[in-house]
Amino acid sequence: MAATLCVVFALLASLHTCDGKLRFASYYGDHMVLQKSPERAVLWGYGPEGAQVTVSLLGLFKRQASLVIVTNGIWQVTLDPVAAGGPYNVTAKVQNDSATLTDVLFGDIWMCGGQSNMCFNMTQIFNATEELSVVAKYPYVRPFMVALNTSGIELMDLIEVEIPWSVPTASVVEEFSAVCWLFGRYMYDTLKYPIGLVESCWGGTPVEVWSSSRALKQCQEVPVVDGPKKNSILWNSMIHPLLNMTIKGALWYQGEANAEYNQDKYNCSFPAMIDDWRMAFHQGSGGQTAPDFPFGFVQLSTYIKTSKDDGFPNIRWHQTADFGFVPNLRMKKTFMAVALDLPDATSPYGTIHPRDKQDVAYRLTLGARAVAYEEENVPFLGPFPKEIASTQMYVNITYDQAVSVTSSKDIFEVCCSDIWAPCGPKSLWLQTPIVGWNLTTIQVSAAVCQSSEVAAVRYAWRDWPCEFKACPVYSASWILPAPPFIINRSSWKGGVWKSY
Repeated sequence: MAATLCVVFALLASLHTCDGKLRFASYYGDHMVLQKSPERAVLWGYGPEGAQVTVSLLGLFKRQASLVIVTNGIWQVTLDPVAAGGPYNVTAKVQNDSATLTDVLFGDIWMCGGQSNMCFNMTQIFNATEELSVVAKYPYVRPFMVALNTSGIELMDLIEVEIPWSVPTASVVEEFSAVCWLFGRYMYDTLKYPIGLVESCWGGTPVEVWSSSRALKQCQEVPVVDGPKKNSILWNSMIHPLLNMTIKGALWYQGEANAEYNQDKYNCSFPAMIDDWRMAFHQGSGGQTAPDFPFGFVQLSTYIKTSKDDGFPNIRWHQTADFGFVPNLRMKKTFMAVALDLPDATSPYGTIHPRDKQDVAYRLTLGARAVAYEEENVPFLGPFPKEIASTQMYVNITYDQAVSVTSSKDIFEVCCSDIWAPCGPKSLWLQTPIVGWNLTTIQVSAAVCQSSEVAAVRYAWRDWPCEFKACPVYSASWILPAPPFIINRSSWKGGVWKSY
């Protein structure tokens, strides 16, 4: 019976054999980072059935040991909390065998997922040579990369590892996610303790392949049973195996594929995926990963300069569950890097892959500091409307913070109507100029509506709304761009619309 169960567990554990040898699961290794206190790190692996495994942690000032019995070919322990630092050796031992992990650090682990802009590596970004030349100055920022594999069932362990846990060198990091690495580097500059980075991404993939069947059911997604968009095939193979790992948070750069696939579902499917990841990582780690762990993401950048298609604008809006900003009531403890002002018309990798990942990572860092680490007085949100006042001549848009403004004739659009009905992306929208502004308010003309009233207003609602760092509305510091929005007079719940 035990042998049969072992075979079943081995299948779930990515076909690792039931050879009875003692070893750690695939994503543990020398130089790794384990989650620091107050959370407790989880360790697991394989061993001879029924054997007693002693797992010990040995460092200069700390020692602890745990005993566990191998059941169905698998052992698992949860360490006591360990403060940031190291190095430590971690040893699993049975009577006649042992396995040891060396140079193990404790710090914060961040998952990095999504599609090609998350996979976009360090050799492809602006100033790549310069950025890679300083990698060795960050020996406590450790990368790990999951290999690309699919599965029709949920696996316990990874099929393959692309980059094992490593002390960073230029040759290792050059193939690693630029957004992920730069985020980790910038966070280390702030936190001054180890950061572990786990890259698990695949280019051209929609959110559905990274979502469990549970999450997809929340949004009435139609099951796709074959092909590269088969539901859950990367959740099964590249996320589910990692659930036992205790993590601090996750970063996400994805959505381009959904501009053409289940676009109208994304305002449900993306928040549902976040909720499900949180639940699954919390349960998989035995309650050690927070049930509401911080989740940061990149709002889509740009693709086609002359495009009139609403795909990218709609996805940007849906990335916020149609609130326009995060965190919000639907997406709590999230943070977003706005990137629509970072186009790259000459990118050799295609305009959908802008090379400026430094600003993207820096904006994510601001969100992480404020939301994940609760650091006070860290601005991380660009300006967003809190009140709109409209007359026959003007629309005054008052923001929730001071704004820096550049004149524009077409970045704002209005929808005109005599009836109390919402305007959508397919309604008739008319470009209207900025005619004035003060510390917190921008005034645009309503003259295009003639005898009708302004029923809705939207900002930056196009694929490529501005040139590099040249959108018309930023924070007072000119660092954070205002996110795009579409606001209807009849249905705006996030602020006040006054008509005169």
